[in-house]
Amino acid sequence: MSKTLTEVPDAGTAAVLTSEIKGRSGAPRLLLGRDAVMIYTLLVVVLFACVALPRFASPVTVGFLLLDVIPILVIAMPMTLVIISGEIDLSVASIAGLSSAVLGVLWAAGVDIWLALVLCLVVGLAAGAFNGLLIAYLGLPSLAVTIGTLALFRGLALVVIGDNAVANFPPALTAFFTSKLGGTGIPTVMIGVLLVIVFFGVLLHLTPFGRGLFALGYSKEAASFVGINVARSKFWLYLGTGIVSAMAGIYWTLRYSSARSDNASGIELAVIAAVLLGGVSIFGGKGSIPGVIAGVLLIGTITYALRLDRVSEVVLIIVTGSLLILSVVTPSIGAALRKHRHDRRVRQQLRP
Repeated sequence: MSKTLTEVPDAGTAAVLTSEIKGRSGAPRLLLGRDAVMIYTLLVVVLFACVALPRFASPVTVGFLLLDVIPILVIAMPMTLVIISGEIDLSVASIAGLSSAVLGVLWAAGVDIWLALVLCLVVGLAAGAFNGLLIAYLGLPSLAVTIGTLALFRGLALVVIGDNAVANFPPALTAFFTSKLGGTGIPTVMIGVLLVIVFFGVLLHLTPFGRGLFALGYSKEAASFVGINVARSKFWLYLGTGIVSAMAGIYWTLRYSSARSDNASGIELAVIAAVLLGGVSIFGGKGSIPGVIAGVLLIGTITYALRLDRVSEVVLIIVTGSLLILSVVTPSIGAALRKHRHDRRVRQQLRP
C-alpha cells in the first residue's frame, strides 16, 4: 500500500514537522526575527537619509521627527493590543480631535487648565467605553462600529467647537510640550511616551491578560474555553485606545497651541500602517511592541526625510498607503512560500 499523509510519519518526516513547528529559537530568532529585520531596516533608512540629506543628521531633525511621531507612537501601543486580539479601532484620530475640541472650549470658558485636561481624558474614556460596549457586549463588528464612530466623534468635535480655533493656552505648558532634553534634541515629553510604551509592553508580553490576547486573536472560542473573559478583555482594550487617543489629542493641541475640530485628522492610517508594518498580523494572534516601535519610527523617518526633500503631502499619503498595503501583503506571501516549502519537504520525506 502506498503511503499517504494520514499515515504515521517516519522519523525523518517527524523531524521535518517538528522543525517547522518550532521555527527559529534563541539567538537566531532574536537576530533574524521580524522585529530584528524591522530594526535593521530602520537603521538602513536612517543611514541613507543621513547621507542623502545632510540636514537630516542633526539634533534639530531628531527633535522635530520625534515630535511628529509621538501621537502615532502612543496610539500605536493600545492599537497593537487591539489588532492582536483580532479587532480594530478606526476612531482613534476622531477621539483625539474630540478631546482637542473639548480642551479648547473648556479653556475658552475659563475652566482651570488642569481640570480641563482631566475632563478631556474622561471624554476619551467615555468614547472608548462606547466603542467597547458596542463591540464587546453587543457583539457588533469592530470595523463597522469604529467606521461609524470615526464620523460620529469627528462630528461631535465640530458641534463642540464649530469652525473656530482656540489658542492662547498657558505659555509654560505649551513650552513644555515643545521643550528638549538639553542639547540632544529629544523632546521632554518622550519621558511620558516611554512610560506608555513600558506599560503596554509589560501588559502584552509579561501578564496573563496580554498572553490571553494572543489566544483571543487565534480563536475567540478557544480563548473562552480556557477561561478568558472575551467580552471584558475587548472592553478594556477599547478603554485603552480611548484614553490614549485623548492623550494624543491633548499633546497635539498644546504642541501647536491650537484646538480645532480637525486636529489629528487622518493619523489612524499612519497608526495602522505602522502597527502592521511592525509585524502585527491583521488577522490577529501575532505581534510585538518592539516591532511596532520600529514600524512607527520607520514610517516617521521616511516621511520626515521626504518632507526635508520638499516632497508634496499627496506623495506622503501615497507612501503611507503603499506601506500599509505592503505590510498586509508581505506576510501573506511569506506564509504561502513557507507552506509551499513545508509541503514539498513532507512530500519528499514520504516519497518511497
